[in-house]
Amino acid sequence: MSHEVLTEPSAPVGWTADRRRGPAHYTGRFIKMRETGLLSILLVLVIAMTFASPHFMTWTNMRVMAMAFAVEGIVVVGMTILLISGGIDLSVGSVTALAMVVSGWLFLRGVDPWVASVIAIAATVAIGAIMGLLVTRVGLHHFIVSLSVMVIARGLCLLATGGRPLGLYTLPASFKAVGQGSVGPIPVVIIAFVAVVAAFDFMLRRTTAGRKVFYTGSNERAAAYSGIRTKRVVFATTTLCAALCGVAGILYMARFGSAQPTFGVGMELNVIAAAVIGGASLSGGSGTILGAILGTILLSVVSSSLALLDVSVYWQDIIRGSILLAAVVVDHYLTRRRVR
Repeated sequence: MSHEVLTEPSAPVGWTADRRRGPAHYTGRFIKMRETGLLSILLVLVIAMTFASPHFMTWTNMRVMAMAFAVEGIVVVGMTILLISGGIDLSVGSVTALAMVVSGWLFLRGVDPWVASVIAIAATVAIGAIMGLLVTRVGLHHFIVSLSVMVIARGLCLLATGGRPLGLYTLPASFKAVGQGSVGPIPVVIIAFVAVVAAFDFMLRRTTAGRKVFYTGSNERAAAYSGIRTKRVVFATTTLCAALCGVAGILYMARFGSAQPTFGVGMELNVIAAAVIGGASLSGGSGTILGAILGTILLSVVSSSLALLDVSVYWQDIIRGSILLAAVVVDHYLTRRRVR
């Protein structure tokens, strides 16, 4: 009978510990970071688009891009944490739309919009919990479970609305301010986005819970032998991803003043692409919130650039798909290199 030697990794990818290092150490580490490469690509792209289109660097375009990637970025945060733990969720677009539809449907029937929003987010938490139980207790794969939930949630959206958008014209101004208002020059949506990013980035980098997420994704068996309740970690990250989809859905509803049953089709492509481009591995165990957000910004800049350059929407899909494929190829190469 063979015995496998299981050792706890000293420092998972993405986990940082407080150590006293010299300036040269941090400078070299910064240069080698994947985020540095993304920043360089973003800078080159922004400079190129500044010359290519006079409308790119306008305040209006910058605000539109920021509003777009901020709400989607909240979903990216949840997806990144789930990917690090070794899971994946294909239902994020449908669950985001379901949160909008549930809240809007309840509001049209006389429920206070704030109460309706809480109920909608609770519904997404319940969906995430069911998915987590199917994965951790029944033993199904994240891919199959989330694919099924994607279809079911979209069907519920269409069933509740008859396939037509819900016009929420009587939403109170205090509620619309969540999606349309600003604190000075900064939109409330951006503030909510920054708060989510800061909270979960701190959690991943500086807390025991974050370390458990990395260990579970790196080697679930070794993590279990070291005393980590890996099933709880997977359940928690799956539920968290769905909950953040609910938050994003409410922000979208407040921003546009409507609930679109077809909203979020293809969102899973953008969200997974952003996380993988930012360094999250499809094999689990690596990734950072900062990298994923930079990936989100990069995709947003690419989409805005293609629109300003009047590129056909069909070519836009091809380009986005190609970017995702390239990111997966790079991730596969880096994973094999790390294993060797």
